Amino acid sequence: MADVKGTPSEVRKAAIASLFGSALEWYDFFLYGTAAALVFNTLFFPTFNPLVGTIAAFGTNAVGFLARPLGGVIFGHFGDRIGRKSMLVTTLVIMGVATCLIGLLPTYATVGVWAPVLLVTLRIVQGIAVGGEWGGGVLIVSEHAPSHRRGFYSAWSQTGVGLGFVLSAAAYALAQEVTTKESFLAWGWRIPFVVGILLTAVGLLIRLRIMETPAFQEKEKESEPKKSAPPLLDVIRTHPKSILIAFGARVAETGASYLFLTFSLSYASEIGVGKGVVLAALVMGMLFESFAMPMFGALSDRVGRRPVYIGGAIAVIVWAYPFFALFDSRNPVLIFVAIFVAVVIGHGAMIGTQPAFFTELFASRVAYSGLALGHELASMIVGGFSPIVATALLAWSGASWPIALFLIVMGLVTVFAVAAAPETNPNVIGDGKAPREAGAEEKPKPSDSSPVPS
Repeated sequence: MADVKGTPSEVRKAAIASLFGSALEWYDFFLYGTAAALVFNTLFFPTFNPLVGTIAAFGTNAVGFLARPLGGVIFGHFGDRIGRKSMLVTTLVIMGVATCLIGLLPTYATVGVWAPVLLVTLRIVQGIAVGGEWGGGVLIVSEHAPSHRRGFYSAWSQTGVGLGFVLSAAAYALAQEVTTKESFLAWGWRIPFVVGILLTAVGLLIRLRIMETPAFQEKEKESEPKKSAPPLLDVIRTHPKSILIAFGARVAETGASYLFLTFSLSYASEIGVGKGVVLAALVMGMLFESFAMPMFGALSDRVGRRPVYIGGAIAVIVWAYPFFALFDSRNPVLIFVAIFVAVVIGHGAMIGTQPAFFTELFASRVAYSGLALGHELASMIVGGFSPIVATALLAWSGASWPIALFLIVMGLVTVFAVAAAPETNPNVIGDGKAPREAGAEEKPKPSDSSPVPS
């Protein structure tokens, strides 16, 4: 992307707005994943045995991921046409309302089959909202930031994702702490969902104060003599390799993250470890990771996006078997070590580098659509179904080794995808331009009848 940047004050304001806005929106989305692991199998799928009920609960969780590409397409289109800021405001409102309504839903015991139907419907709405959130949250920072610090500043949008999980897990831990088991199942689980509407109001006030990105403003100044193609078709035609690279790069990042963050809770129950121990370890791990992300982003500013990203994928591969071995020890300290290394080092290196890396793969005119498409297709196919696959593997084998092997395969896919990508950091390349700035996949080649400039 061209180095059209905002003032230092605008960059900082955009980073803060993206951090808080994405933290609140992802708080809402992660609440569902935590509730699916803790209570939804009992409250919305009570007619199944516990393990099948857990798979069903994770299935409704996956529905949100299926809806994310739709949200990416819708909000990506309008984000590329009318601006990043307005889409971020819209997605935040939609997410907040849907999350609050989940907290008010009747359970299976009250309305029967309508309970899971309504739950799935609202999860779809959540998926559409968060599918449009990620690309806009990244672009609002990366298109303000100068190229030599793009990795550092844009990683703060991912810090919001990490803090969103910390907030959601902490809210559930607190709700469990102040209620009895019976009260938590009756009404305590609802509290984190309902209070989300208040947090949404805070995020909305913050996002309304940011400016549109300089890169989009420059695009608006350009004269277009003919009607341009829809951004989705444009990005598929001009950046097909970039979409595939973004998809492949996310396989290990999103697949591993949902094994670490959601499946680990149900796995802990299967081996007799209290969920409170794992929740506490996840909260601490994600808290550390949230502030490690900008460090990995800054490292990618110095050495390049590819080395840092590949390093994170390799860490996931190497740690796959030790992760479950430490869990199987049932020792809380070793469980903390397992989660800390997996989340902070493996996942943190990838997700901290991702915003700058993905932004630089696409031209500004189609960046929102390109980011949303590559990012959310991977979320749909890999992220939403990885806990289901892991649970099924556990049910089939009764052991953790197939799940570790599953992690290794996902890590290898990401290593190969990122290795096939060009280095996008313009300062590491040495010519001051990312590959697409120099014309790669930017414009279709002129036909034989087209005039060729001299």
